Amino acid sequence: MYSIPDRSLEQRMSALESANVIRSKRARFKRDLKAGHKKAHDYLLEPPQWLETMKIIDLLLAVPKYGRVKANKMLQVSRISPSKTIGGMSHRQRLEIVSLLGR
Repeated sequence: MYSIPDRSLEQRMSALESANVIRSKRARFKRDLKAGHKKAHDYLLEPPQWLETMKIIDLLLAVPKYGRVKANKMLQVSRISPSKTIGGMSHRQRLEIVSLLGR
């Protein structure tokens, strides 16, 4: 059995603050995607650090006209697990999703 490393209050608060910043950036990004102000393919090819731990299914669901069925179909065609993060995708997977989004 292992133990969780002890962290000081300052370290925990710093981690919480950075997690909140990332969550707010992602929420703003998803709102901008939904509104059509940003394009998903611009962020998929070279994702910023705050986007790398986001699941690909969450990004696809934020794209206009893409619901759960269409997003899952894209992932199935591209042979990508729905639990895959954007940072964990291979170059081939990124290109396939971008090409499918471009249709």
